[in-house]
Amino acid sequence: MYTTIIFDLGGVLIDWNPKYLYRTMFENEQEIDDFLDKVCTPEWNEEQDAGRTLEEGTNMLVKKYPEYEDKIKSFYGRWEEMLGGAIEGTVEIFRKLKESNKFKIYALTNWSAETFPIAQQRYDFLSWFDGVVVSGTEKMRKPTPKFYQLLLDRYNVNAADAIFIDDNLRNVEAARKMGIETIQFTTPEELQLALKEKEIEI
Repeated sequence: MYTTIIFDLGGVLIDWNPKYLYRTMFENEQEIDDFLDKVCTPEWNEEQDAGRTLEEGTNMLVKKYPEYEDKIKSFYGRWEEMLGGAIEGTVEIFRKLKESNKFKIYALTNWSAETFPIAQQRYDFLSWFDGVVVSGTEKMRKPTPKFYQLLLDRYNVNAADAIFIDDNLRNVEAARKMGIETIQFTTPEELQLALKEKEIEI
């Protein structure tokens, strides 16, 4: 019987997308894609999620791509404009799970320690968790096994009693290898069905 639910945040409970910002700065989607593929890449952003300071990450790119200085500095300077809002259907599932009092509910998120407080101020539901583990604070991130283990140890969670929900297949597979039951998130509706299949009624 499952006793613990572990949520990812970005892409599951919170809609975050750099394109929301860069659509105000580039002429078209192709230019945005090229910039995010070449300059402010997901791999670069993940280093800030893993603890590198925003200043260090930004300065490194500005030095490498001076022609994009303004756009690079905007990634974190205007980071809040990348937040598209809560994914309300998932928040409602979270609310019902919380109100059932049947589960301990935690968050395991790849997120910069410097930008996470912005999200905490914006989204009240981040205070509902029984615990939140932020990669930037811990200086490690998914899919590193020790990051998952940190949550399990900190909150005395048995992997076999937990379900982990993440939109990123890489992160889902890493949790599965550790003996945690997983759901790859696509939509709130599909999440509800997947939980039902695991005999968790919402």
